[in-house]
Amino acid sequence: PYGALRAESFPQHRRQQAAVAVRERRGLLPEDGSGDGAVGAGLRPGRQTGHRKRKRDKTGLEEMKMGKIFYLMGKSASGKDTIYQRLLRNPEFSLERLVIYTTRPIRDGELDGREYHFVTEEDFQKLKAEGKIIEDRGYETVYGLWRYFTADNMNLEEKSYLGIGTLESYEKLKAYYGEEKIRPIYIEVEDGERLKRAIAREETQETPKYEEMCRRFLADAQDFSEEKIRQAGISHRFSNMDGAGGYSEIEKYLRSVL
Repeated sequence: PYGALRAESFPQHRRQQAAVAVRERRGLLPEDGSGDGAVGAGLRPGRQTGHRKRKRDKTGLEEMKMGKIFYLMGKSASGKDTIYQRLLRNPEFSLERLVIYTTRPIRDGELDGREYHFVTEEDFQKLKAEGKIIEDRGYETVYGLWRYFTADNMNLEEKSYLGIGTLESYEKLKAYYGEEKIRPIYIEVEDGERLKRAIAREETQETPKYEEMCRRFLADAQDFSEEKIRQAGISHRFSNMDGAGGYSEIEKYLRSVL
């Protein structure tokens, strides 16, 4: 037949090369690019070779799985600090702590690199000159200016991070790293329940600061208004009315994107 005559007109090595080219176009070669053994074994098109194909994007280039920043937000007494600590301790996710910087003096019981990176004003100015300051806030105190800021010191090529903060800081991180690198986790609790929790927490303090508690509660209404949440592009919220349910839903969400 014509097909047989045509095959015989090619040398053996040319026929193998042609077969390899066909199999390569069909995605049937192993990842290391070798194919002579597969062709010699007479594998049919569509048969599994035992090698997984690497995922490719629309340009044909291999996609690299990059790390992400998960950013917890919510009003006071919404339970976000408890969720933050539980997620950090969960070995399933291996999340690194996103630690911000401050120029204020370290306090008793604090560790550098745990609560904050403690730096000087000169360190801040150097990072700012290098373009590594993502967002910063300054507060005038009786001891002088204290700064709190986030700097670009994360290795997102290899690790994922967990942060906690405000809508404003989230938006600045998103603008700096890009929307695909940061995922918001907004914690929500009904206001009456939050107020009960805040009072109960304050009652455990040696010197309760109810006035400051009320100030934070009222400020939250402005800082986390529906308009600002919508402007930040946050479409999904995690209810933490009972504590456990909110955490389990967040775990499911992390598994879906990591």
